[in-house]
Amino acid sequence: MGLDRRGFVKFVVGGVAGTLFTPVIWQGLDDAATWSQNWGWIPRLNKGEVKATSALSKLCPTGCAVKVKTVGGLPFAAVGNTENPMSKGGVCPVCAAGAQLMYSPARVKSPMKKVGEGKYEPIKWEDAEAMLVEKLTPLKGQDGKIAAISGDETGSANEVLSAMLAGLGSGGGFHVMPGEMFTATKGVKLMGGNGQPGFDIEGADLVLMIGADALDSWGPTVANQKAFGATRPTGADATAQFIYAGPVLNNTASVCDKFLAVPPTATTAFSLALANQLISAGAVCPASDFGDYKALAAKFTPEEFEKATGLKSEVLKDLVAKIKAAKAPLVIAGASFGQGAGALDFVAGASLNVLLGRVGQKGGMTLLSAAPKAIASAADRENAKDAASFLAQVATGKATPAVLLVYEANPAYALPQAGDMAKAMGNIGFKVSFSTYMDETAAMADLILPAPHPYERFDDAMNPYGVAKPTYLAGKPVIAKPVMDVKDPVDVMLAAAGKLGLSLGFETYADVIKAKAKALGADFDALAAGGIWNGELKGGALSLGAGALAKAAPVKLDGKTVALAPVSKLAYGTDNLATPPANLLVVRDSELLGKDLLVQMNAATAKTLGVTEGNKIKLTAGDGEVKALVHVNEGVAAGTVAMLMGFGRSAWDQFTKGKGDNVYKILTVSDEAGTGLKVWAGSTVTVAKI
Repeated sequence: MGLDRRGFVKFVVGGVAGTLFTPVIWQGLDDAATWSQNWGWIPRLNKGEVKATSALSKLCPTGCAVKVKTVGGLPFAAVGNTENPMSKGGVCPVCAAGAQLMYSPARVKSPMKKVGEGKYEPIKWEDAEAMLVEKLTPLKGQDGKIAAISGDETGSANEVLSAMLAGLGSGGGFHVMPGEMFTATKGVKLMGGNGQPGFDIEGADLVLMIGADALDSWGPTVANQKAFGATRPTGADATAQFIYAGPVLNNTASVCDKFLAVPPTATTAFSLALANQLISAGAVCPASDFGDYKALAAKFTPEEFEKATGLKSEVLKDLVAKIKAAKAPLVIAGASFGQGAGALDFVAGASLNVLLGRVGQKGGMTLLSAAPKAIASAADRENAKDAASFLAQVATGKATPAVLLVYEANPAYALPQAGDMAKAMGNIGFKVSFSTYMDETAAMADLILPAPHPYERFDDAMNPYGVAKPTYLAGKPVIAKPVMDVKDPVDVMLAAAGKLGLSLGFETYADVIKAKAKALGADFDALAAGGIWNGELKGGALSLGAGALAKAAPVKLDGKTVALAPVSKLAYGTDNLATPPANLLVVRDSELLGKDLLVQMNAATAKTLGVTEGNKIKLTAGDGEVKALVHVNEGVAAGTVAMLMGFGRSAWDQFTKGKGDNVYKILTVSDEAGTGLKVWAGSTVTVAKI
């Protein structure tokens, strides 16, 4: 099986997920890059010396340590930084397009103010900054009147933004886009711990991924791919097993040793049924709530497992045998790109690590304690509030902010029931977008303040979600002057704070990042040269979370609805970034045909719904609907329809606008029992043939 699998890995994961196994695919991308040079918005390079400069590219959620190649000071390519121990020379497919995206026609070229519906005019920076201060001045001291949404999970910019709001009297107005880090940190609290969970894939000899697309779009994907590749030495047997349990045979599942088709509504049931069988096979642990956990897991019998997942109970027996035979098993539960997985889904999967004694062990799950802050008054990351709940309150009038600051986030596109979220944003009198690109949220803003591209700015990344140990990355500009009329959003906010009579102790974002590095005991210059800082783990004990899991409510289908599985592929972009133009070349006709997105389901589900290959259908949930074509694919779990994320853009550029539809429009929100979180991973939809 080795040669067949290895060949498959080269062309599927190497070609679509990114960077790992072979340079052959990059010849294809070189050809694509050559073709793309014909676009008028790509600058022509003069002949000259090729230089390579280290940079931190946060085009992807984790942030890739890259080497940016330049000629005459102009970037033309990005490659992996072999000196960085995290990426080890790899680069993800969106950061690989970084040079192209620096010149994208979707970039906001200068500050702009809204002058009519859908109409903007460029203004000078001094006028834009004066307008920002003017709008904020009368709101000082009025709690709840200034709000902010950040889409950056790892940057110190959040410290500036949250501290600024606190200093202006709106300390509770700071919100984040609800990514995986957000829910997992809440899950750790439900298990009696504190800190951010990490996962030592590199040290494990069996990795069970429950919904976590770890080799494509979950966590530090490049590092995960490198860890996977290291277990597949050429000409030798694999040294670790990888098993994927999820709704779709995605890029990760395609190269794993085993794929278990688990519907998105059944992940908690899957985890607890596995726990039941492990306990029956002799697993015990010293956690104080083991008795309650054992009693709860006992309800998830093999028969209940079959009902919930559609899989045979023999699957459990085989999985238990594999886990028992492993020396260092690891379980990862999650959803890529923050697809609304609840804290209880995380607890159900993480509890297996506790049960197996794999917390704080090599190849196991770890806990990362909070990092020191550069700004003492900044909000703690673990106490952040989510943007979905905030905009729901705006929609009902429970929250009435007068000004909304949006930093590197696209809530008008990337929150469930996207249409309702956009309407809620419309209730806010003055909206400011700090964005590099003209995305859907920027297109709604009253004031657009363009942010620099990663090659034009200082930035940092503290503990990208999924890393096994405390990790800090930082970068500085690659080029001397930005190619557009842009300013760093943090510099703008620090200047505005000063004019409002608030001193945060820094004048520039560069100063903040250098202070952060100093607080960690890291060398900023070494980090900016492509280095990495790793701290020591403090550990911490966890319970099994039995009390929280007892409140988990199963999702039941009524025969009229099916489960909806959003499918993420990093090559196709992220919540914050539309598909890079050259990457559209790898989108398959079975995924996007012309402007029509194809929704995938297996033959049995299609028969139940009364549809066949190529039929046009309408999917409806809540107030949202999308239209798509049917593609029959036996790699989709029973009773499930799978829909690609990243399409249906209404802004951006001519290459991505209007292609397909946005899955967020039909993701439905519910309140997770016992946590107060908004979740949508178990969304269901009705399907009608058109």
